[in-house]
Amino acid sequence: MAVVSCAQTLQFFQPRNLSFRPSSRFPSRFPRVCHVKTPVSLKSRKTTDSTPSLLVRASTSSSSSSSSSDFTPTIGEILGEVRIFTASGEPVLFKDLWDQEEGIAVVALLRHFGCPCCWELVSALKESKERFDSSGVKLIAVGVGTPDKARILAEREALAMLPFPLDCLYADPDRKAYNVFGLYYGIGRTFFNPASAKVFSRFEALQKAVKNYTIEATPDDRSSVLQQGGMFVFKGKQLLYARKDEGTGDHAPLDDVFDVCCKVPVA
Repeated sequence: MAVVSCAQTLQFFQPRNLSFRPSSRFPSRFPRVCHVKTPVSLKSRKTTDSTPSLLVRASTSSSSSSSSSDFTPTIGEILGEVRIFTASGEPVLFKDLWDQEEGIAVVALLRHFGCPCCWELVSALKESKERFDSSGVKLIAVGVGTPDKARILAEREALAMLPFPLDCLYADPDRKAYNVFGLYYGIGRTFFNPASAKVFSRFEALQKAVKNYTIEATPDDRSSVLQQGGMFVFKGKQLLYARKDEGTGDHAPLDDVFDVCCKVPVA
């Protein structure tokens, strides 16, 4: 079993392999969220559909944990109108994934389906699925890439003892949900952010998770690999918990996520 090293990852994703040519699906400019001393409003990148623009307040804290108050109160409604795809390729709106009145949902936005660290996160979510279900919490894992890339991840996970459930896995090839939350993007965040060092404390879990790894799950548009993810908890349309990943492998502690879910009465 070969473990993908940081050096190998960097070699594969050299700038010459990254396509930044403008297209109707991926504009040449991508959103950035700046750390400032006072809150400011930044409009998210325009998409090709009618998804409303979201005003995101930049966090004034250096912590990787974002507060739900950093987002507009209507973020649940805005996210609800974002269209993504099931692993089988069917389009679906976020608002149709859980009860928009009282339902509790954990929305895990992965970096992309070919990210080894995301395979580790998916493995952790898979092992926690029963705990989510018993608490009445809907688990939603979304990755950057097309549905066929999502299926590659799920099929490889199926080679392990417990497959990742396809009904919890979704694809966001245009990164619309990521733009709604203003998640971080760029070479520095992806390869050189100090927060990425946290992954070394989980090396054994990472090594186990990538046992059946294949780089074929990486999006065809290599610029997508520069996207960072995040973790969010909703009750209906209300955002209860929000955390942006500062760098690759800087995932939200699942214990924190469970604590939030357990404090919310389930209807």
